[in-house]
Amino acid sequence: ASGLAGGAKAKGREVRADFDYPPGTMVIVNNERRLYFIKGKGRAIRYPVAVGTRRELWVGRTFVSNMRKNPPWTPVDGDGGTVRGGIPSNPLGKRALYLDWSLIRIHGTPSRGSIGRAASNGCIRMLNEDVIDLYERVHIGAPVIAINKRSDAERYAKQTITGKQPAYAKRASAR
Repeated sequence: ASGLAGGAKAKGREVRADFDYPPGTMVIVNNERRLYFIKGKGRAIRYPVAVGTRRELWVGRTFVSNMRKNPPWTPVDGDGGTVRGGIPSNPLGKRALYLDWSLIRIHGTPSRGSIGRAASNGCIRMLNEDVIDLYERVHIGAPVIAINKRSDAERYAKQTITGKQPAYAKRASAR
C-alpha cells in the first residue's frame, strides 16, 4: 500500500479459504477478528480487524453502498462537530466502505491498538494500510457477510440481504 507515512505495508495475507462465496465477497469472522476478501479458487486475503463490542456486534449479509477516500467523520450524537477527512486524528482513517444505508462502515483507524479486539460501536476497523489495500479491490455493491464463527458460513450463503442483526440474542430480563 502506498501513500502512508513511514511506508507502512498492508498486513493482509493471502491464505487458503474454505468459504463458498464468489470472488469479491468480504467475510468478517467475529470470533477470529478477521476480514477475508475472497479471491476465488479457495484463496482469500485475510486482514486483522476490530469488531463491535458484544452489545454492538452484528451478523448478517449486506453490501457496500458507498466508498470514500479520506472520509469526514461526524459523531452520531452530533456533539463536537465534523472532523475533516485526511487528518491523522480522524476516527474513520484513510478510507471508508459504507454498508447499506446504515451508519456502519468498514474503515481505517488511528487507534491501531484496537485491531484484534471487540472495540467499536458496530463498525469494522482496519489498519489504515490494510483499508487502503482493501479499498482498491472492492466495488460498490460488493457483498459483506459477518458471521460469529466459521461454522456459521453457510447461514448467509443465499444471496438475500438480511441487513445487520444482533450477533447474540438479548437475554430476557429476570423476573
